[in-house]
Amino acid sequence: MMNAVSSDGIVSANYSYTYTWSNSSGTVESGNPSGDFTFSSVTFLYVNGTDDQTGYVNPSVWFCMDNSIPKGGTFSLLNTEMTVVSKNYSYYLPSQSRNVNTIFAQGSSSYQRNDEYGQFTATYTWKAYFDPSTGYIVGYEYVEQDTNPSGNGFTYTETLYVTSTSYPLTAATASNPSGGNLTSSQDFDYIAVIILVIVVIAVLIYAFSRRSRRALPKHSYEQQPLPPGPPPEQIDLTPKQPPVQQIVIKEVVKVKCRYCGALIDSTVEVCPICGAPRT
Repeated sequence: MMNAVSSDGIVSANYSYTYTWSNSSGTVESGNPSGDFTFSSVTFLYVNGTDDQTGYVNPSVWFCMDNSIPKGGTFSLLNTEMTVVSKNYSYYLPSQSRNVNTIFAQGSSSYQRNDEYGQFTATYTWKAYFDPSTGYIVGYEYVEQDTNPSGNGFTYTETLYVTSTSYPLTAATASNPSGGNLTSSQDFDYIAVIILVIVVIAVLIYAFSRRSRRALPKHSYEQQPLPPGPPPEQIDLTPKQPPVQQIVIKEVVKVKCRYCGALIDSTVEVCPICGAPRT
C-alpha cells in the first residue's frame, strides 16, 4: 500500500501478504509477512528497506515500471533485465474473469542456487504484465528450472495477479494479434476453426484438380474394321538366304614310283613322270 509521496518522488509504503508453499516431498509452509519500506518513483529503486526481498544488491522494484518505455525498450525488475514485448497486450485476469489491456515485458536469466535443497544451476523466464496508464503490476508468471551435474533437478513456478486495484484497469478483447492471452476454451475454438479452414481448402484443391484432369480414353474390346484400300500383301516366311553347299574333301594317298622315285597317286596305273607301270 502506498502511503505518501515526497516532493523528490520518494514513496512511503507498507506491505502485507499471505503465502502457502509446498513441495513434492510433502513439505508445507505458510506465513503472513508485513513491514514498511520506501522506493523512488523516479529511479524505481528501493530506498529504505524492501517488501521482504532478500539476496539482492540495490534492486529495482518489481511491482511497477516506467510506462513510457517503448516497445523493445528495457528496464529492470529486482536484478532481471526485462524487455517490453507489447504495449497493448490482452492479459486474462483470473480474479476478475476478464481480459485487460497491459504492457507485456519478459526477461530470462540464470543464477547459482545454494540452499537447503542443494547446489543447482537455476535458469528462469519471467513474464510480467503492467497497467499502461500507471505502470503498476497486474500479474506475472515466473518459471525456473534447477539442475545439477548429477542429473537431479526440479521446476519452480510462481504465478501472481491482482485481485483488486485502486487504479482502473482497461478492458481488452480476448483475441490479441500481438500474442494475447486466451483461455483454454478459446484456444480450442481457434484451433477448431483453423482445422476447418484447412479441410475446406484441401477439398477445393481436390475438386479443381479433378475437373482439370483429362480422362484416359477407354479401349474397345471389339474388332475394328480394316481401313479401305488394297488388301495387304502376303507375308513370305521363306528364308531368303541361299542353301548351304556341302563340300566333301577326298584324300588321295601318294606312293613313290619304283623306277624314278617320284610321288604319284596310288590310284594311277603308270607313273606320269617316267611312264613306268606303278606295279
